[in-house]
Formats: sequence, C-alpha cells, structure tokens
Amino acid sequence: MEKFTTLTGVAAPMPIINIDTDMIIPKQFLKTIKRTGLGASLFFEMRFNDDGSENSEFVLNKPAYRNANILVAGDNFGCGSSREHAPWALLDYGIRCVISTSFADIFYNNCFKNGILPIKVSEEELEKLMEDAERGSNATLTVDLESQVIKGPDGGEIRFDIDPFRKHCLLNGLDDIGLTLHKADQIDGFEAKLANERPWS
Repeated sequence: MEKFTTLTGVAAPMPIINIDTDMIIPKQFLKTIKRTGLGASLFFEMRFNDDGSENSEFVLNKPAYRNANILVAGDNFGCGSSREHAPWALLDYGIRCVISTSFADIFYNNCFKNGILPIKVSEEELEKLMEDAERGSNATLTVDLESQVIKGPDGGEIRFDIDPFRKHCLLNGLDDIGLTLHKADQIDGFEAKLANERPWS
C-alpha cells in the first residue's frame, strides 16, 4: 500500500449529502476482484449521460477538477452497501483523501485499508473547505497527516483528529497484509517452536 504522508492537490467540491457506495461505483461494475480499472467507472451515473457522453455539469468532468485528488463532500459519505470496490474506485481514479462531516463506518474503515485518508471535520470547517474547493484550479489544499493539519489556499489551517494506529498504518503504507508481514519473525519463531514441541502435527 502506498504511504500517505503529505498530499497537496486540487480539491473537488461535492456538496451532496448521503453519497452512497452505489453512487460511487454502481453495482454493474462489481464483477471484478481487481483493484485497478474501476476509476473509469467512478461516479458513473453522474459523470456520464445515457448515451455515454460526459456530463459537462459534473464536477470531475470540469477542466479545473479533472485531476483532483481530494474530495470535499457532504454529510454521511460512503453510506449504503459495504462494497470495498468504492474505495478501490476512488483510489484508482486518483482520490487519496475525502473530507466530510461524517462517514459510514464500513466505508470509513475500508478507506484506511486501501491508502485513502478520510477526514472528519465540523460543519463550519466543511463550509470553509467547500468554499476553498469551489475556486476551481486555485482550489489547492495540503493535507499533512503527520501534523494532522489541512492547509487552505490562503494559508488557513484546520486541525483534524485521527486514531493513532490508523495514522501509523497510513504513514508507513501498512495494510492488513503489511501489518502481518511486520510480525514475520515472531510468526516464524512461533511456528518453529510449535514444530519442535509437536513434531507429530
């Protein structure tokens, strides 16, 4: 998993509440178990018209936001079904951070396991960040995970809280497999001891 330390990039405003996982990645794209390729279908029903052409009104189709890697979104982001394809699609598109006032629990947990930083802020802070994001190509935010600070385009700062263990995992690029491999010596030692004590097993 790629480490998350400091991210500076364009923030796209999505002032919509209850963006669910089916909006993030519709059910017809869940046939794959690969984590790549899903970015093309991210927010499919909002990004594209019925004839397959781009919806020019959707934020990520606007020139200023095509390369956004931060989303500033409304309350209860990631609600709905518990599909892990949702963070996979965001990550494959290039989104590394989502900022909202609240997240659905399963989506929130899945983000950390896939290298995405979900940040919870107050309603007042979200309103300020949304205003920053609406500046188009000037909507650049810096997210410093080590310092737990979001820096706005005018130099303003917003501090955020994060669980220390999750912070450690993101800073070091550790998913569940990576965490297990960190214990490889202890696992090998346990297996060697078990083999010695129970050679018949």
